[in-house]
Amino acid sequence: MTATPSPLEEPSEAQTAASPLTRLGESRWILVAAAFIAVVAILLYQVPVWAAALGVALLAGSAAFVPRRAAARRVQLSTQRERRRMWPGTGMKVTVDALPTPCFVADGRGITRYVNASAQAAYEGVKPGDPLSFSLRAPSLLEAFDRVCATAGTERISWIEKVPTETWYEAHIAPIYMPGSGGQEMGTRRPDFILVVIQDLTENRRLERMRTDFVANASHELRTPLASLTGFIETIQGPARNDPEAQDRFLSIMLDQAGRMRRLIDDILSLSRIELKAHVRPANVVDLSEIVRHTADALSPLASEMNVEIRMHMPEEPVRLNGDRDELIQVTENLVENALKYGNGGKYVDVTLSGLEEATEGQSWLLEVRDYGEGIPREHLPRLTERFYRVDAESSRAMKGTGLGLAIVKHILTRHRGRLDVDSEAGQGATFKVKLPGLENSEDISAKN
Repeated sequence: MTATPSPLEEPSEAQTAASPLTRLGESRWILVAAAFIAVVAILLYQVPVWAAALGVALLAGSAAFVPRRAAARRVQLSTQRERRRMWPGTGMKVTVDALPTPCFVADGRGITRYVNASAQAAYEGVKPGDPLSFSLRAPSLLEAFDRVCATAGTERISWIEKVPTETWYEAHIAPIYMPGSGGQEMGTRRPDFILVVIQDLTENRRLERMRTDFVANASHELRTPLASLTGFIETIQGPARNDPEAQDRFLSIMLDQAGRMRRLIDDILSLSRIELKAHVRPANVVDLSEIVRHTADALSPLASEMNVEIRMHMPEEPVRLNGDRDELIQVTENLVENALKYGNGGKYVDVTLSGLEEATEGQSWLLEVRDYGEGIPREHLPRLTERFYRVDAESSRAMKGTGLGLAIVKHILTRHRGRLDVDSEAGQGATFKVKLPGLENSEDISAKN
């Protein structure tokens, strides 16, 4: 994308080069004809020599100093034509503004000439006159742009951006030639403009992944309870048809298996909904300390049943940050409930909320949930947030776990620009640490994105 001299320079040079001597040279045949007519008038009609010479002189003066309207008109039309090739006209702007996706109109040198409202909202700071590479930094997109400039063809490319979240984009790039360029000229010169249309495919790709994951995971996890239900139903219909005691026992097990399938489907749907919104940052302001207290109160009956005490260490002032209240409640519920179920041997669960002041990231908040149970072996820590991963499958099923709780926590924290860390030693309990940006830091991150 190299810049070339402005096309407006050529008409201005042509206009300043039209000197009187040049104009006389252009009108030489008219002056020769006038001189011949003057000689004939003197010889045949006895016209005075001075009168004939005066007429020829007046005609020569007019040709030398009076501007010709036709030539000036041609220069003006040429200037307007070149200006239209540099800046899009009103019709093109109105058409681009009507498109719902981000659109960029650039010239053949890669300079942005116009962007619609959608592009201004999606790419902050973009403005006409800047190189296109200032706004669109994907190397594959810039390479496709250069190919369109060179070949005058169209390109359709797609790419993935990993930061701040995984997003998929598709771009359609097409050349634009102004009317009057001529069909043969289009294939031999650089296009007047290049139209770049950007489409966000993130939600479509996430929907595809949601369907694939649901089919793969649900079919695997639902197979066992379905097989149990089928077997018990066949037993009740057959050998246990007249055995009320066996029927009661089997129906109780069937109810547990049906509840397991319901919890599994609920967690899969919840995870899928969170993934669909992973690239949309929450805008509401919530009080994290109130959310943690609400969660502790809601889980107090379970703590009493497990004979575990929840000990709270909370700041007095509100902890304000940008977040989705329901999702943050889901995070704290999952962590505290896991600590109660799998760390009940320690009799205590500590929930601590404290502030962090970091030079690079500003104000952040750290939520720690610690249990004093058996702990988690180190080899399992890297895989805790994988879907359906269980340290102890039998213990997880006995506690009515689905294997999706920490996966849900991870995706919610990704949406909130947070982070989950786990510290654990076998026999010494486990500590789950959730780090979330504070309100001011959260606003700064949102502005950068």
